[in-house]
Amino acid sequence: MTLMATTTASATLLAAAALAQDTPRISVVPTEAVEDFKPNPPENFTGDVRLGGTFKAAAPGRLGGGTVVFAPGARTNWHSHPAGQTLIVIDGAGFVQASDGPRQEIKRGDIVTIPAGVKHWHGAQAGQAMTHIAIAEVVDGAAATWMEPVTHTQYGG
Repeated sequence: MTLMATTTASATLLAAAALAQDTPRISVVPTEAVEDFKPNPPENFTGDVRLGGTFKAAAPGRLGGGTVVFAPGARTNWHSHPAGQTLIVIDGAGFVQASDGPRQEIKRGDIVTIPAGVKHWHGAQAGQAMTHIAIAEVVDGAAATWMEPVTHTQYGG
């Protein structure tokens, strides 16, 4: 190999290495490293609610979420999200309700879209558990604004 070819090859490798450091990479978190399920803060929930598999996008992304498991009858407090929320029900059955609307049944396979700023709650039915993946964006440092508990009358429909 000539000196010119060696210099060109070395420069190309250095440029590729520098580019690789600046290029965003796909991140895979192996199942062994995924956060285990932990109880959710009792000040925001009624009943046994557990959160696991949480994720948060690296900047400039704002997306985050996790998998939420509700024991039968467990539910969130009333709350809202500054950029809305998406729920993907992956097991069981539950309810979702906006403060100005009727309680709606949700079940495995349903995708629930809650608009930005809408006061709502969601949780499991009284007779069975429900698991959903919750996805929301962080705006000005917050993904949710938590409010008062859902009363037994409100939960009962």
